Amino acid sequence: MPGHLDPRLLRAFVTVAEELHFTRAAVRLHTAQQALSRDVRRLERELGAELFVRTTRQVTLTPDGERLLPYARRVLRAQEELLVAFDQARPLLVDLNSPGLVTPRRVLHRARELAPGHELMARYESGLTGAAGELLAGRLDASFGRFAGLDPALRAGLDHQPVRYEPMAVVLPEDHRLASLTEVPLAELAGETVYAGAGNPRTPEWTGLARLLFEGRGIEIAPPAPLAVGEEEFQRVMARTRNPVLAVVDFPVLPSMVLRPLVDPVALSPVSLVWRKGLTHPAFDALRRAAADLSADEGWLRRHAGAWVPDLDIAVMNPKDGA
Repeated sequence: MPGHLDPRLLRAFVTVAEELHFTRAAVRLHTAQQALSRDVRRLERELGAELFVRTTRQVTLTPDGERLLPYARRVLRAQEELLVAFDQARPLLVDLNSPGLVTPRRVLHRARELAPGHELMARYESGLTGAAGELLAGRLDASFGRFAGLDPALRAGLDHQPVRYEPMAVVLPEDHRLASLTEVPLAELAGETVYAGAGNPRTPEWTGLARLLFEGRGIEIAPPAPLAVGEEEFQRVMARTRNPVLAVVDFPVLPSMVLRPLVDPVALSPVSLVWRKGLTHPAFDALRRAAADLSADEGWLRRHAGAWVPDLDIAVMNPKDGA
């Protein structure tokens, strides 16, 4: 048994143990797969134990690997805490999806209040699918969005915490036939073509939610439009197409457009806090606590009778309900 273990080797081991796939683990660590395999073999030599069973089809932990995993995680967590003690911790990078969205922003602000000694920095990836690759690669720490809408291959390396069932809405040109209503019954959208991000590779989870909501209601999803970056470009493109835009009730109101909640039924967008499995960071617990506190204080996870949520999302957000 060596007198010293390089934390880099432990991090390589933990990442492979979480992914059970050397290629995905190498992507997360920004390293070559060959170098990662070399680090794992070196750790095995230093410990005198085989940690993984490797076949052409799968990677699994040996009993020694299972025994090492909790110790390795504690060592890496202690290293993060030590760096914090000497002001060396890196910022926690939190994707808020898009500027102006209320739910992620409020969670981040509360987390900053809970962890005033740490740096939590906002990022904007414009969709959970787009953010997922950054999470798995370690370039982001956390994001928000519809976890059930992710590709299963992405979900496998991620974990989540339900935050809110957020009421959905439509954004309309101010002279649209439905703009005079304070709320828009879903049936009133029959015959309309509604923009829901179709063709945007960063947001298929949102387009999928729209497809489920519109199914059988005579509502079409608008074809892909040029990806608009920024409020001014978004407003310009939407003004040209004049299609209603599927949104949430906290979507920022833009000039010459109005926001109207959807009713009959109230449609809910499931929002989770999402992070890569095994994430350790001294400010991460504050982020999770902030999300839990706001969910409880604001009743964000209550579903009113008759509200619309896909069964898959209910099962993912609350497995007991989906059973």
